[in-house]
Amino acid sequence: MRDKIQLELEKIEKENDVNILFAVESGSRAWGFPSKDSDYDVRVVYIHQVDWYLSINEKRDVIEYPISDALDISGWDIRKALQLFAKSNPALLEWIRSPIFYSKNSDLPERLQKISEDDFDPKATMYHYLHMASKNYREFLQEESVKLKKYFYVLRPILACKWLEEKGTLPPVEFEELMNELALKQNLLAEINDLLIKKKSGVELDAGPKITLLNEFLEEQISYYQEYVKEIEKGKGIEVEKLNDLFRDILFKRGTEHR
Repeated sequence: MRDKIQLELEKIEKENDVNILFAVESGSRAWGFPSKDSDYDVRVVYIHQVDWYLSINEKRDVIEYPISDALDISGWDIRKALQLFAKSNPALLEWIRSPIFYSKNSDLPERLQKISEDDFDPKATMYHYLHMASKNYREFLQEESVKLKKYFYVLRPILACKWLEEKGTLPPVEFEELMNELALKQNLLAEINDLLIKKKSGVELDAGPKITLLNEFLEEQISYYQEYVKEIEKGKGIEVEKLNDLFRDILFKRGTEHR
């Protein structure tokens, strides 16, 4: 699949006249709990030639392709990505720290990692994960019979909230690191680990009776963080001029390389 992804990335560059700065896995494969039929969720940040940016016209700043053969590829122009990064966009914060890179043609991920370590907004980040957890919990885990794999899509964002509270840093992308580095009760950890072992061994976690212990934990944590997040101070934010400098540096460097 890596070879196929590489070919698709080259095709995207030619069709859109762009250079891909980096391409990463962003979904369940990056998180460490893919299913047998999980798509490859490839996300890219790309850059145009200099002249593309020297225009008063509004231009499309995203690339999206229909899902085909389990391959889901989309991405953002660098200027859009940096605008979102300035707001501590959690999706982008995860992209730059993904454990799976399919392509990297610049030092943009490392430079953004360095900035984010000091300047991310914990309040905005926790709101993102809390919204994800509560939405998925309401949609997937309310009935007596539930799709068991959906527990991971609520546990992961809730554990990310817990990480933000306990450690005050950006939570890791990989689920097992979240699970193992936090102070969780042994019975809870055992229940989660049992599900994870089954999922990683290829067992398809279809519908089954809801797991009372996990539901009680998730309800308690969602309720707790809905109140906790209100008390967090908003971060100082990322200095836009840092990102302007970064944008210009990469843009003109690429422009020089392609003359």
